[in-house]
Order: sequence, then C-alpha cells, then structure tokens
Amino acid sequence: MYKLKDFITPPDLKDLNISVVIPNYNGVHLFPYTLPALFDALQHSGKQFEIIIVDDCSTDDSVTYLKDNFSKTSVLSNERNSGFSKTINKGIFTARHELVLLLNSDVKLSPNYFKDQFRYFDLPDTFGVMGKIIGWEDDFIQDGAKYPKFDGFKLKTAFNYIDNSDENSLLYSMYLSGANALVDRQKLLQLSGFNELYSPFYMEDVDLSIRAWRVGWKCYFEPLSICRHRTSTSIASKEKKQFIKTIYNRNKMYFHAIHLEGISLSGWYFQTFVELFFRTIALQFSYLRSFIAFIKTSAGIRDSRSKLEGLSVTTGIKLTLHSVVGLIQASVSNKNISFIKRKE
Repeated sequence: MYKLKDFITPPDLKDLNISVVIPNYNGVHLFPYTLPALFDALQHSGKQFEIIIVDDCSTDDSVTYLKDNFSKTSVLSNERNSGFSKTINKGIFTARHELVLLLNSDVKLSPNYFKDQFRYFDLPDTFGVMGKIIGWEDDFIQDGAKYPKFDGFKLKTAFNYIDNSDENSLLYSMYLSGANALVDRQKLLQLSGFNELYSPFYMEDVDLSIRAWRVGWKCYFEPLSICRHRTSTSIASKEKKQFIKTIYNRNKMYFHAIHLEGISLSGWYFQTFVELFFRTIALQFSYLRSFIAFIKTSAGIRDSRSKLEGLSVTTGIKLTLHSVVGLIQASVSNKNISFIKRKE
C-alpha cells in the first residue's frame, strides 16, 4: 500500500490537463450553481481544461441555456435518449486532455477540489480517484470510499467508509462514483469507456472500476476533495419504479456474470435461481423480468468477458473479483475505519 512519501515527482511539474465530461438530462435548473463552481475549481487547479456537456435529449432548455450563458463549454447532443453510459462515452471519446473528470450535473465542486488529487497520478498504476460527496445544504457525508462485501456469491456495493486513523496512507475505493471521478484518460480508453450493455443506467461505474482493478489499476478515495450533491426530490410513478427495479436487478446480474469465474460463478447462478424461485412465488415479478432480460443478452456478456480477457493479456495482470475484494479489505484491516450511515 502506498503512502504519501511514495510521491517522488512534484505533481505540479507533470503535464496533466483536465477534460470534464458531464452527461445531462433536464439539468438546466442546476447549471447556475454547478457550472460557476466547476469553472472556479478548474481555475484553482492551475491546469488547462475543457468542459464537454453531452445532452441526452433534454426536454427543458438546457442546450439553449448553455449556449447563451456558458459559451466556453462544448455542448454535444444525442439524436435520441440513450441513457448514462452511451451519453458519457460520447464525451469521453471526444475528450483531449490527459485526465478526465466524470461529473454529474447535480454535483458542485469546492474551490480546491483538485488540490490533493494530482499526486495520485504520479503512481503508474493509478486508474483514478474520487472525492468525498456531502449534502447540497449540509455536511452530511453521502459517499466515502467504497468497501466491498460478499453476501453469499453476490457482491454488495452500498457500503461507504472513511478512515479515522492518523496514518497518511492512501485509501482504496472498490469503485469510483460516476458522480465525481478523475481518471487517467489513456487507461479509460483502453477500457473502452463505460460498458454500454448496462444502458440506460445503474452499475456502470462499479463495472468500470472493477475492470480497472482486475487488470492491475487502482482506484482511490481522497477525503480532502469535497463536492456537494443535490439529491432528487421527484416522486416516480409506480410503473417507473417497477422499470427502475427491473433494470437495476438486470444490471446486477450482468455484473456478476461478467466478473465471477469458476465455482463462484456457478454458485452465483444457483443463488440467483433460488432467489428467482422465491421472489416469483411471492409475486415479485420484476425480478423475473430482470432475469429474462438478462438471459436474452448473453452475447453481450460473452463479449464483455472476452474484452476484459484481452486487456488483461496486454497488462499482464488478471485478478479475480474475489482477489480485488480481498486486496481492498486487507488494506484497511489495521485501520480505524467507520462506515457511513445513510441519512434517513
């Protein structure tokens, strides 16, 4: 595990400039708050930068507003609503600078957000780093470093933790939140960006980071990089909630089918079949719909596994999902960590 003394090259001597990529859908009401803060943070970084906003067929006046009020941003527009991964990939493949900040439209950066992040990229195996996410109007921690745990053969992704110790060692994160991840562009391109199999939403950021881990690249959490997140207060219809639940469970299935191997993969299928049976007899049909959608796209799963295998040959490293989990858990075994409780 690296410590701060491992940073030998002064980070300000490195030519690392920033491309910011923001996917947007009906976020015009947020831009007056988030974009000025973003420009301020970028100016404080001392780096050259570009801001790419990809609009996913917004029904508000996002595009017009951006062109009228933030002419220094580059605005790309989808021809049809495509979801998160396809939208953000469009910006990723357009980006020109060495680092790419993947940023949600509802996240507001602090002025010194980048100050403590560049040093991570002095380490050759860094994939990226995320900052601490707190409330829009309070300091309640919404997201910290991501801690992995297994429930049987299923990986749980909802645990956030912080380090309470006085040590200056770096903190691993199982994945980088798609809300605020600063990543190495070349490594991001080698991974082909986000896996569009997960469209329209959910689990893309977990999958991207785990792919990075499995080929030997590391993800970090920097607690001194602070950003604020505005949670949505909209109430979804019953039909939309069912659709979201179906996509969420389908994408969890994608993730495990792509990243588990051998006995673990067989065990996961058995665990999934058992859960499918009991949920179906309990008339919870969204899980059945998720499973049907999952098995209909087996070709995409095979393609994802094949691409990951090819990249592991290039890097010379192929870790299993269990190895990644063990590595992260071991890195904090002697630390005074605490888990973040979700705000009610």
